[in-house]
Amino acid sequence: MANLTAKTPFDGALPITHGTTTLSEVTYDTITWIAPQNGKEATVSKALEKQIGAPFPEPNRQSGSAVWAGPRQALIRGPSLTPIKGASMIDHSAAWAVCALEGPNAAAILSRLVPADLRDSTFAVSHAARTLLGHMNCVISRMDNDRYEVMVFRSMAHTCAHELERAMKMVAARADLSPQAG
Repeated sequence: MANLTAKTPFDGALPITHGTTTLSEVTYDTITWIAPQNGKEATVSKALEKQIGAPFPEPNRQSGSAVWAGPRQALIRGPSLTPIKGASMIDHSAAWAVCALEGPNAAAILSRLVPADLRDSTFAVSHAARTLLGHMNCVISRMDNDRYEVMVFRSMAHTCAHELERAMKMVAARADLSPQAG
């Protein structure tokens, strides 16, 4: 009888550091997709606030462990939820791969791959976007000034790591060539 070994989505691909930026895997116990049914938005938001300490996120925002994932949709990262009346909920824990890009060049690296405006004035801390990373669908959350979380479908984890590493190398090489370096 064969033994099964649990592996994380980025198994062996992360962490990676180039220059001043690090890409590392983030694991959550549970990722739950939630969508309020018509007319139940306020009820679901109050129920979420009781369970996770934060309401349902506004569009393009995150609220505590909840991140906006599309119109009237959110992904709750971390805690397991009890069923909420008036909400459709699905366990997506095995569907997503999550990584953190951290360092002073994180926005510059993401800007090479993401068709969204990531400038501080537009994409502040606690903002989120459902967008593309290269050719992959993703959800990007700005967790702190120099830290972003990127969620891609689990099947794209290694491709995500590869694309981000290429961009990290390009940005690190450019910094090494600048007159201020060294």
